Order: sequence, then structure tokens, then C-alpha cells
Amino acid sequence: MLLKNKVAIITGGSRGIGEAIVLEFARQGARVAFNFVKSEEKALKLKKRIEENGGEALTFRQDVKDYNAIKVMVEGVRSHFGRLDIIVNNAGILRDKALMLMEEQDWEDVISTNLSGAFNLIRAAIVTFMKQKSGNIINITSVAGIKGMPRQVNYSASKAGIIGLTKALAKEVGPYNVRVNAIAPGYIDTDMVKDLKERHKTDILKNIPLSRFGRAEEVGKVAVFLASEKAKYITGQVITVDGGLAM
Repeated sequence: MLLKNKVAIITGGSRGIGEAIVLEFARQGARVAFNFVKSEEKALKLKKRIEENGGEALTFRQDVKDYNAIKVMVEGVRSHFGRLDIIVNNAGILRDKALMLMEEQDWEDVISTNLSGAFNLIRAAIVTFMKQKSGNIINITSVAGIKGMPRQVNYSASKAGIIGLTKALAKEVGPYNVRVNAIAPGYIDTDMVKDLKERHKTDILKNIPLSRFGRAEEVGKVAVFLASEKAKYITGQVITVDGGLAM
């Protein structure tokens, strides 16, 4: 078990890529905590699934945009498990539309959730990591933050910001033995992709050298690797999991 006895917080962990990361971490021996905003039913179902397989999980109904709420979550995890080793900033939303039609709220909601939400969790955990001279931060960005995507200027900006945050923070906290890396998924077969029109899916697949959409568990396995001792000399990197889309 690559993460045996480690304690991890994963934001947006009740569905999609977040759920896959929670499950992969639990399979590798980590004790996990995750937040959700809307679907308590999904969150509790995931918690039960982990516990039925011998793992431990905590759920929190907290919004990553609220620093004080996230601070409470971090303190709750440390109090319950006695430690904190890994945080994964996965929570994110979309508000896609052409820039000329984009409202200020469309911009603010995406930046506040995707970018400021990551800042909030890191801020709440970073002193713990620095004091214990160990810690692992994994930020979920996107190929949209590398290439830019039309009708996604807000999303692309937030994900590009995650990359800048990752690289700057890796330099800042490296001397404290805290590693910071990012994963940039491409088109992953989650609800977001399932909702696309078939013609759009066909057009997308033409641009992916591996000619298929990714699976959420494939992102989860990369997260496990980055969180494990196998990656202990890797920091400040952005790992694309996109079938070659961003080349």
C-alpha cells in the first residue's frame, strides 16, 4: 500500500475525478477526508463504500470558497486522525460561454472556486506542513490551463493560475520538505464529457492521439504516485493525463 497510514484531504471528492482520487487513495491505505457542496447522498454512499472495504473516511459539507469553513475542515481532520499529510485541490466548476456574453458573476464564480478555493485549502494546511517538515500538495489543473480553450476564458484562466501557484509554491516550501505538483487532465469520461453532443465528442477524439477519453481512475493513479514516496524527488511539475491532447 503506497499511502499506508497517510491522511489526505481531497476537495470535490464526491463525484468524478475527485471520487476516483478518494477511492484510489483509500485503496492504497490512506485515511481520507473530502468535502462536498450539494450531493450529501453521493458523499455518504462513497464514505460507506470505503468503510465497507476496511478504510476510514470523513465527509464535510463545506464550500472551498469559504476560507473559515475550510480551516474548520482541516482542523477537524487533524483532530480526528491526529495528522495531515496530503491535500488534493480538485474542486472546480464550469461556466462556459463566449467572453462577449460572459457576466461578471460567471468569471467570479469560476475564479473563486477553482483558484481561490485551492489557495484556501493550502493556506489552511501550509503551516502544519512546514512545522512537521513534510507535506504533499497536489493541484488538479487542466489542459485548458496549458492550451487555452475557446468559450472557457474563465476556466482556462483559473487553471493556468493553478499552474503558476504550483510552481511558485514548490520553490517557496521545498526547503521544508513540502512537495507541490499539479495534474492536468484532458477529456475524462465523467458527467461533463457524457453531456457533450455526439458530434462534438467525435471532433474531440480526432485531436487525441490515443483516440479515446480518459478514465477518472487513471487520474487517480497518477495522484497516488505523486503522493507516494515513489515521487519524493518530484516537485513543481505539471503531469498531463490527456492521451496526448496538449502536445
